[in-house]
Amino acid sequence: MSLAGPVAVEARAAGQEPLVALRHVSKSFQAGTFALRDLSFDVGKGELLFLTGASGAGKTTLLRLLFAGERPSAGEVRVLGCDVARLSRREIPALRRRIGVVFQDFKLLPRLSVEENVQIALDVQGVPAREARARVFAVLKQVGLQQRRYQDPRSLSGGEKQRVAIARALVNEPALLLADEPTGNLDPELTLEIMDLIAAAAARGTTVVVATHDLALLRRHGRRTLRLEAGCVAEETPAGGARG
Repeated sequence: MSLAGPVAVEARAAGQEPLVALRHVSKSFQAGTFALRDLSFDVGKGELLFLTGASGAGKTTLLRLLFAGERPSAGEVRVLGCDVARLSRREIPALRRRIGVVFQDFKLLPRLSVEENVQIALDVQGVPAREARARVFAVLKQVGLQQRRYQDPRSLSGGEKQRVAIARALVNEPALLLADEPTGNLDPELTLEIMDLIAAAAARGTTVVVATHDLALLRRHGRRTLRLEAGCVAEETPAGGARG
C-alpha cells in the first residue's frame, strides 16, 4: 500500500513529482534483520509530516535514507527528484545542499560564534561574505537570536542552541527540512517554541519531516503522522485526525 498525504496527491494530479517518494523500501544492516521493511509513501511540497514510534522503530534510519546518509537495501528512495541509491559520492553533496537537518544534540561547533555556526552552511557553497552575513542575520532574527550572533554557543541555553541549529538548517532556504527528535532535550515550553519555528518553515513552503516520540506535539499540530513499528508503517493518521 502506498501512503500519500493530500499535498502529495494534489502534486500528482498536477503532474508534479512529490518532494519525497519511497517505493517498497527496506533497509537491512545485517542478514535477516531489518531496520525498515517495505515502506511506501509520498510527501508533497510544503507538507509537514511527523514520524513517530518507539526507540528502535526505524525513524532515524529513515531520515538517514532521505539525506543519503544510508542507501536502501531494496526499493527506491526519491528525494527532490533524485534516486538516492543511484547517486555517486560526488553527487551527494549537491543533494544535501538542498536539505536542512536538525539534530537532537544540536551539533554546534564550540570554537565558532553563533553567527559562524550558521554561516558555515553558506561558506561551503561559496556564497560571498557580504551576502552570507546578511542572510545569517536575517535567519537569526527569524529565530530571535540576532542579538546573540557573536556569542560562544556554549554560553547559550538548550533552547537557544536548538534555535541556532534551526537557523543553520534554514539559512540555505532548503526545499526539504529533516528534524530528528529536535525537542527531545527541552522542557515543554521550549518544545512548543521550537516546534512552532519548524512548522513556520512548512508554512513558507518547505517540506518538513519530523521524527518525534512526543505525543503532545502530535496533538498540538494535528498534521499527518506515520507511526513506525519494527521498521514498518503500523498506522497513518491524516492531518486533523484524532490521536490518543
